[in-house]
Amino acid sequence: MSSANIKKVRKKNKPKTTTSGGQLSTARRIALPRYAADGMLRNIELFFSLSDRELHEIREHIVLRDFRKNQLILREEETSDYMYIIIRGKVKISRFGKAGKETILSMHGEGDFFGELSLIDGKTAPASVVAVENSAVAIISKGHFFSLLYTQRKVLENLLRILCSRLRESWQKIAMLNFSDASQRLKMLLNILAETYGERTREGTVLHVKLIHQDMADMTGLTRETVTRAIDKLKKNGEIHILESKYIRLNPEFYSIQL
Repeated sequence: MSSANIKKVRKKNKPKTTTSGGQLSTARRIALPRYAADGMLRNIELFFSLSDRELHEIREHIVLRDFRKNQLILREEETSDYMYIIIRGKVKISRFGKAGKETILSMHGEGDFFGELSLIDGKTAPASVVAVENSAVAIISKGHFFSLLYTQRKVLENLLRILCSRLRESWQKIAMLNFSDASQRLKMLLNILAETYGERTREGTVLHVKLIHQDMADMTGLTRETVTRAIDKLKKNGEIHILESKYIRLNPEFYSIQL
């Protein structure tokens, strides 16, 4: 999605209908205050420390767009003047090698944001962003993004903390790729996912994210077949359990057996 396309959407004063393919609609624009009233903006990590009045001011500068499952939101090496915040749904951040092999760098869900790097350093998007499921995404222009940073110290502090967290996660992923053993590499990935999606229960830590074997292969640099064998091994050892919801539970044995 290019910056020109977004500008074109924003210039429409009275969108007439709700359309697929990321088109802005009257219904969605009207729905945005409801999202804020229901605490949706406060659930966004970047804004959670703001007051109701401050959230209302941010809401006035947001455009909401819908994206269908598998729809491209942002193309790698594309120039963008916007930051994107996921209100509903999930997206994946990917890069493609010369042979067309996809490497998933990260997955983002409700409350996460992307596109801020291009706004800060002025360079093109470092990766492509695709909707994994039908998603609603709030869009903030470059001007309003910097206005927030200059006038809302809490937003700036939250942004710095989140970027530090993402940097640490990147270091973990580099360490993961250094493992030659497939099971070790997969366990490292599950450990990383547990920090973001994990919920502690009496039986173990449940990862509230659904990933198919190909997704995990794209995140670890392994083949799908290798991931399947590694998962079977972890299940046989009692380290993980696949729940009926398809979520993965990390059992106590998962942590007792060293990488």
